[in-house]
Amino acid sequence: MCEVAKVIDRVGKIAKLVCEMANELALDESRSERSPLLPDRHPEPDFFICDIFDAAPKSDTASMEHPLFTLSTKPDHQTREYRNGDKYIRLGPSPIGLATVHDRDILIYCISQCMARLNAGKQVQRTLRFNAHDLLKTTNRATNDRGYDLFKAALKRLQGTQIETNITTGGREQWEVFSFIDAAKTIKETRDGRMQAIEITLSDWVFNAMHEKAGDILTISRDYFRLRKPLERRLYELARKMCGQSAKWHLRLETIHHRTGSSSTLKEFRRMLKAIIEDNRQHQHIPDYDFEMTDDLIVIRPRKDFTETYCEPETPSAIDQVKVKSSTFEVARKFAGGYDIYFLEGVWRDFLMRKQAIPENPDGSFVGFVKRYVEKNGRA
Repeated sequence: MCEVAKVIDRVGKIAKLVCEMANELALDESRSERSPLLPDRHPEPDFFICDIFDAAPKSDTASMEHPLFTLSTKPDHQTREYRNGDKYIRLGPSPIGLATVHDRDILIYCISQCMARLNAGKQVQRTLRFNAHDLLKTTNRATNDRGYDLFKAALKRLQGTQIETNITTGGREQWEVFSFIDAAKTIKETRDGRMQAIEITLSDWVFNAMHEKAGDILTISRDYFRLRKPLERRLYELARKMCGQSAKWHLRLETIHHRTGSSSTLKEFRRMLKAIIEDNRQHQHIPDYDFEMTDDLIVIRPRKDFTETYCEPETPSAIDQVKVKSSTFEVARKFAGGYDIYFLEGVWRDFLMRKQAIPENPDGSFVGFVKRYVEKNGRA
């Protein structure tokens, strides 16, 4: 009987192990089948509300290019500083942490509403009043009690995060200390205590960005709000800002690591970025752009239908077609003063867009710009 009991016990252990393996395989399969995009929580637009179903999503280029928002999904209480030449950004956390990439949805909604009014020839003010439910639906957020609680927490982080910087918005370069929003308050609540009308006052820094449409505001994809991972959102923002409608754009791994504001080690960041690029190659879930990584060089390319979808009259398409020879990059690198040469190319193209000028000799223009940039800003 003793031997029989041992056999039964052994068979039971084996059966338990087989069940565990089956469950693990089923979990892996469900993970592999899960869409990398968040579900569309509100597939049917409510045509009786005023939101950016009719106003294209817009974002300011400063917060697309610079790491103003933490990638952490947990409260981030670390003070952060980023430098590029003589330009710097210093972020101080609110009592509940730094503003996150997902908190930025609120700013995108506000900027989109303001730009829709400006494009219609109407005046805008720093203080906006709208229905909180409209914002939650437009940015693909939950509209239950938890959705409203998360919305309130996001407002607290946006108001409490302190930014110290000397980067430029609205054509102005100056030292500033500010928050993303100056204030937020509920004007009216429903019977169950949910926010109905909300009033948000944007900071001067954010508001100034909307008065220079040619250089400071870009249209973004609605699917941006469905990206699950904060790093995927930052990659899209960088691609939209740096690549635009160009045929392709090159960035070194170290440059993207710095620009995203990732706190991961370079080795871990490389692993995460490689996984995202592989996922995007399979699902094409990151809107508008494809990414390739060879060694530590990342190539960004807009998809074929991108130009037709986002043909922006404020951006001179001819400037996107300005070509620089590969040999010119080698020449310019000698004068780059330690700066990433592709970063300098992006700054040069931004300069051309602001001036709306097409150089007769692009190669000479680029090398000359690199020399002047280093002379003005000093070595990296």
